[in-house]
Amino acid sequence: MAITKQISNEAIEVSGQYKIISVKKVTTISENGEVISKSNHRTTYSPDTDVSTLDTDVAEIANVVWTQSIKDAYQSYLDSIPTPEIPA
Repeated sequence: MAITKQISNEAIEVSGQYKIISVKKVTTISENGEVISKSNHRTTYSPDTDVSTLDTDVAEIANVVWTQSIKDAYQSYLDSIPTPEIPA
């Protein structure tokens, strides 16, 4: 009885002004070649993500869409968000 687990990137989408990358991962559990379980997980990555931490196929897309101007614009956006005041 061989049980195997496979995780694959089923969908990679780029959206919005800052080229946010959304990845749908599917985890498939099989026993003797027959699928017994399948689950989905989604995660997103913004232009301030370290590309070296991404899966190869996602990193290839990030290297194309996250130009320096996109990274700079995203950082400017982050810098423009006011810091919430915490009451004393």
